[in-house]
Amino acid sequence: MTTPAPVRPETDYRTLTPRVQDAFDRAMERADHAGTNDAYRTAMTDACILAGLPVPASRNIARCSCFTDTGGCGCAAVFDTHAVGVVVTAPNAPNRNLSELQCPTCGHDHPRPIPD
Repeated sequence: MTTPAPVRPETDYRTLTPRVQDAFDRAMERADHAGTNDAYRTAMTDACILAGLPVPASRNIARCSCFTDTGGCGCAAVFDTHAVGVVVTAPNAPNRNLSELQCPTCGHDHPRPIPD
């Protein structure tokens, strides 16, 4: 009998296999463009499972925007978007559901909040 992977409150996207990264990216893309709450929740649940994260009550997770943002530190944390210390770096675009967010560690160490 195999033991399931431990569930963590945060994971590093780079530790996922390329196949799992691809599936995770597709699930996040489905969530970003979901037209219904059910489709959004299903896509986010899939992304959580793929990342090995517990499914938060909010069903909202993100990969740290530092991974792809110019000037970011390259952090690849995947985390609950309702964690204390999350920083919004860009709001969601029209017809999209997901904003760009920094994980709590990056939000503390080098926050890049939306300019006023």
